[in-house]
Amino acid sequence: MALRIIFMGTPEFSVPTLRALVDAGHQIAAVYTQPPRPGGRRGLDLQKSPVHQAAELLGIPVLTPLNFKVEEDRAQFKTFNADVAVVVAYGLLLPEAILNGTELGCYNGHASVLPRWRGAAPIQRAIMAGDTETGMMVMQMEKGLDTGPVALTAKVTIGPNMTAGELHDSLMLAGARLMREAMLKLEDRDLPLTPQAEEGVLYAAKIDKAETRINFSRSSQDVHNHIRGLSPFPGAWFEMEIGGKAERVKVLETELASGMGEAGSVLDDALTIACGSGAVRLVRLQKAGGKPMLAADFLRGTPVAVGTRLG
Repeated sequence: MALRIIFMGTPEFSVPTLRALVDAGHQIAAVYTQPPRPGGRRGLDLQKSPVHQAAELLGIPVLTPLNFKVEEDRAQFKTFNADVAVVVAYGLLLPEAILNGTELGCYNGHASVLPRWRGAAPIQRAIMAGDTETGMMVMQMEKGLDTGPVALTAKVTIGPNMTAGELHDSLMLAGARLMREAMLKLEDRDLPLTPQAEEGVLYAAKIDKAETRINFSRSSQDVHNHIRGLSPFPGAWFEMEIGGKAERVKVLETELASGMGEAGSVLDDALTIACGSGAVRLVRLQKAGGKPMLAADFLRGTPVAVGTRLG
């Protein structure tokens, strides 16, 4: 018999899981998502989240509480009489009243192989750390931050040049398949749960704007990992003089290259940049307010002399 599910999610990452549960025949009693936020070209229009938009297309009731501190919101959650809550990148900490507000509890789709990279930014942190493998996990939620027992795991390889955007898309689809499988097992009351290991715990702190500037004095591998871990958003950047004033330029793609020189200096006409050790070649860039472009196109509009220091 199909499950009656409350789905909780906000960004595009969550949408395939919602659709997978609908396609599997489960009854989605309600969708919870973050409230509409200012957006649009001038930031004046309220924009519904991707999950909000998907739920409306599917004809599912949508709720957008600011939090669950209001007793009415907690009570309303229970009125749906759901078997289980499925949570994927919702963006709010859930109180115990919600965690225990369904018969079978809450299950979270988390984008790492726990206990490594608990927290807000597991995709970016895995790449920035140089990890070669990560995954999706379905875990039963409890009061701690991503500390609950794990039900199912799907591992994903991180290629040497893979960006956070590319890994996001791979994990997004893997997570949808995994949650569909988990709910099928839960429907049969045959979903195994294994406590997380006590060793190897790492926290994936939210990306701070202060850490997005590229530090070319680090090794070329570290610089490469930093750039691809922040691509396409929020984007790692350097500063250079354009038209007589200092401007930020985002780097969205790099490759490791050979070369030596003062850290941050341009080594050739192909935008190979010296690092603390080794070098990286800038492949795809984006000026402030502009569109992403390949290095050759960037150089046609913005010549960069050999020896120029980027920082």
